[in-house]
Amino acid sequence: MVGVDFGTLSGRAVVVRVSDGAELGSAVHEYAERVIEHTLPGTGVRLGPDWALQSPRDWLDVLRVAVPGALAAAGVAAEDVIGIGTDFTACTVLPTTADGTPLCFETPEQPHAWPKLWKHHAAQPHADRINELAARRGESWLPRYGGKISSEWEFAKALQVLEEAPEVYARAERWIEAADWIVWQLSGVESRNICTAGYKGVFQDGSYPSEDFLAALDPGFSGFAGKLATGVVGDDVGGVTLAPLGGLAGVLTARAAGWTGLPEGIAVAVGNVDAHVTAAAADAVRPGQMVAIMGTSTCHIMPSDRLAEVPGMCGVVRDGIVPGLWGYEAGQSAVGDIFAWYVDTFGTDGHERLTELAERQAVGAHGLVALDWFGGNRSVLVDHDLSGVIVGQTLATRPEDVYRALIESTAYGARMIVETFEKSGVPVEEFVVAGGLLKNRFLMQVYADVLRRPLSVIGSDQGPALGSAVHAAVAAGAYPGIEEAAAAMGKRTRAAYVPDEARADAYDRLYAQYRDLHDHFGDGRMLHTLRAIRNEAVK
Repeated sequence: MVGVDFGTLSGRAVVVRVSDGAELGSAVHEYAERVIEHTLPGTGVRLGPDWALQSPRDWLDVLRVAVPGALAAAGVAAEDVIGIGTDFTACTVLPTTADGTPLCFETPEQPHAWPKLWKHHAAQPHADRINELAARRGESWLPRYGGKISSEWEFAKALQVLEEAPEVYARAERWIEAADWIVWQLSGVESRNICTAGYKGVFQDGSYPSEDFLAALDPGFSGFAGKLATGVVGDDVGGVTLAPLGGLAGVLTARAAGWTGLPEGIAVAVGNVDAHVTAAAADAVRPGQMVAIMGTSTCHIMPSDRLAEVPGMCGVVRDGIVPGLWGYEAGQSAVGDIFAWYVDTFGTDGHERLTELAERQAVGAHGLVALDWFGGNRSVLVDHDLSGVIVGQTLATRPEDVYRALIESTAYGARMIVETFEKSGVPVEEFVVAGGLLKNRFLMQVYADVLRRPLSVIGSDQGPALGSAVHAAVAAGAYPGIEEAAAAMGKRTRAAYVPDEARADAYDRLYAQYRDLHDHFGDGRMLHTLRAIRNEAVK
């Protein structure tokens, strides 16, 4: 199988043996445009605050470069590959024509014609309006998202396009997650997977938000659900059929075979989200297994056999991780991004040296506590206009002190999420870590100490790509379901990190201070005002 993971800065492909999940070879392609945050490529058009875009050409180059590269590295004959699966960041969403052509190919000078990356947060005012109206009307879907939808999700971003670039909105015959768009390019078949539709597209109980609700936001928004069409119609009252995870989306077209070097006609799995597909790679697809995929951001996903309303969760979706279970999602908008910002901005000694110095300290020796809101707060406050806070700095504060405090702040944020789930009646039985930050052993130990629970770790450096290969194996018929494929191909080490009781006790005191800061600044009065002043100044 071939699994392809489309990340924030690069795409990677891995060749996986179907029988046991052994990773035989991999390759990475760095995006040429990476994250487009300041000016549009080739045009000089400037973007506003909190924008984040990407280029579809970078995604197609992953198919042209990384997939053949992984095959070559594995030494596997192309004809031995029986399927391909893909995953994507979400909500990374783009406007296209009816045949799937991205609008940015036609009007590259128009910012709203480009795909909006998951961390595009400029639609926060639109999310606020959606949430206020939904709460006032008592919309039944709102509790499924912890009481608020995010500015990162499909509807907020689309409403921003409508109101800031109505001509782009009118030309957009499709509004589609990149997870589904890339499958369309591979198979020639347009589909909508149940995962992104549920978590990012507000699809609950067989439908999207009503036309009446959308019209109350803006009369021109009433028909938005039509841009989410799949061409697959359900019942005669307008139901929509979504593609199940692990399902067969179609087969590889001749054009895509030319890009990838894979045989025409092999299975193409239904699209999925990078975080959610990782559960299968870690063989963590049973109720109560929370998987934290820790990279530039962290996404927390967990299957459960019970439905509950969890404040500030990103969503709960039936069949959203594995068929037959409720799938929960929460997250932190910035984690690795915070550490990278600190090192890149302040020219300090680099991650390795700062980690070495920070690790020598006793818990609390730096006298600091920080809020991990440098990219806003995804859970549990669902407010991307919040910003980071560091308290306790003095003239004696050193770079490693701040670095450690930032690491600890992200662990406190994770504990806040876990405690919120458990207080809401959704137990977390096992905490499993995946993602690039696994490489930092000190950070992992901090998390174990702060969470006061053992950490299990995935047995792969390519969790999402491996998970995509697992789903492809199901789509190709090699396994009857995701659970069986995950048991054979997934891997994790249980209790790889265990908490130290003395450090955990010390962190309890610091976490109490974090909670006080969380509650004090979480109302947004000061942080929203500061952001508004900044935005006015940079216009």
